[in-house]
Amino acid sequence: MDTVWIGTLASLGAGLCTGVGALPVLLPFTLSERTQGLLLGAGGGVMLAATSFSLLIPGIDAAVKQGASQPVSALIMVAGLMMGGMALFAANVFFPHEHFFKGKEGKLRENFEQIWLFVIAIALHNFPEGLAVGVGFGGGDTAGGLALAGGIGLQNIPEGLVVAIALRNLGYSARYALGISTLTGLIEPVGGLFGAGVVSLAEPLLPWGMAFAAGAMLYVIVDEIIPEIDHKGLNQQGTLGVLAGFVLMMFLDITFG
Repeated sequence: MDTVWIGTLASLGAGLCTGVGALPVLLPFTLSERTQGLLLGAGGGVMLAATSFSLLIPGIDAAVKQGASQPVSALIMVAGLMMGGMALFAANVFFPHEHFFKGKEGKLRENFEQIWLFVIAIALHNFPEGLAVGVGFGGGDTAGGLALAGGIGLQNIPEGLVVAIALRNLGYSARYALGISTLTGLIEPVGGLFGAGVVSLAEPLLPWGMAFAAGAMLYVIVDEIIPEIDHKGLNQQGTLGVLAGFVLMMFLDITFG
């Protein structure tokens, strides 16, 4: 149970970084479009590296240690990754939500306020991140879990700022934008508790949990972050950000994981 609570607290810390990142929205200036593109790309790069170095590779190692052959371990990763991606796909189809740039998706209801559509969209984004952190700790690898939580926290800082800026552009006050940005990060400890709890109670599910979390995060990168960068016309800045974020997360994982 210690690893469950540690994983939950670590995912809470990573989630609160969303609010930390949104703090500059209270200041009397805003970031340029280029800077936003770099920040968005950096967040995507961190998540992309986390799927590889913090989830898929350790997941294969965990499956091999449990007695699976290399081909079977690879098949577990493939199956789990596809399950995670399809779970996020289904959530996007059936939950009413609205993206800042892509517009409304899912089964929309007329009595839903626009702001809650945004909150649901970001919750769908953040839950897999908390799940990944929880799974990392649930397997008993504290160092790897800390590296993953640190990387996700770093990714949440620019994400929180971009979300707060988008809310300000929609006409909401700075304090309200900060509050909503912070609130969206609080879904991560829910994912962390779920991931750590399931994996710690059923150790054979560890490689499956890692692959599932990787698939969910990969879906978020392709469905959320890349379209946002493309919509703003910041392809070059976003690409540089992705490279920087990827290298940073790779360094963190190799050094501390």
